[in-house]
Amino acid sequence: MKQLLLDLDSQILPSLTTFVVGQNAELAQLLGLFAQRTPSLYGERSVYIWGETGAGKTHLLHALADHPHSRYIPATAPEPAFEFSPDISLYLVDDCDQLNRLNQIAAFNLFNEARSRGAYFVAAGNHPPMILNVRDDLRTRLGWGLIYQLHGLTDEDKIDALERVAAARGMQVSAGVIPYLITHYQRDMSSLTAMLDQLDHYSLVTKRPITLPLLRELMLQQQT
Repeated sequence: MKQLLLDLDSQILPSLTTFVVGQNAELAQLLGLFAQRTPSLYGERSVYIWGETGAGKTHLLHALADHPHSRYIPATAPEPAFEFSPDISLYLVDDCDQLNRLNQIAAFNLFNEARSRGAYFVAAGNHPPMILNVRDDLRTRLGWGLIYQLHGLTDEDKIDALERVAAARGMQVSAGVIPYLITHYQRDMSSLTAMLDQLDHYSLVTKRPITLPLLRELMLQQQT
């Protein structure tokens, strides 16, 4: 059962349409423009996104990477991943706070090259640029473009979003299941949505309705 649940989780792919906007409407609109290679109203083609772990930064970068001529670059990528390519018009550098020394230099050079060649550049980290523990020159470059804090969702936002997900999947969820889930499981929407899908599958396998006892049983199985 545990392996089956992991397989289900791997099928959930991030996209801009599945991102729960909450208080991040302006940022979501901007990234939609970047996906279409349209600069911001200010003509800016670079943005730095910061926020706590689980807020959705990686979700957004992976969603953008799904568009043609885009490249997702994790902090631990080999240096060649940071090289500019004429066929790539959107670069997505994740977890800037975790870049090692060599990759900080590579990210700095990529930012400069992308900017001079009219490409788009999106970077993300857990802290705003001015307090990132990286080289001064990279910290300065990341602060040149637009800067957005990615605000986490409130519990009410999460409940509303998960109820909409359940309705879209045709799930009949008993009262109390979703509030219990968001207070007793991982807090990020990716994990919560994955768990909801797993719960739906578990309900089908066991031929039992989606109730609070069923959720507790599934969560207990995941812990063993």
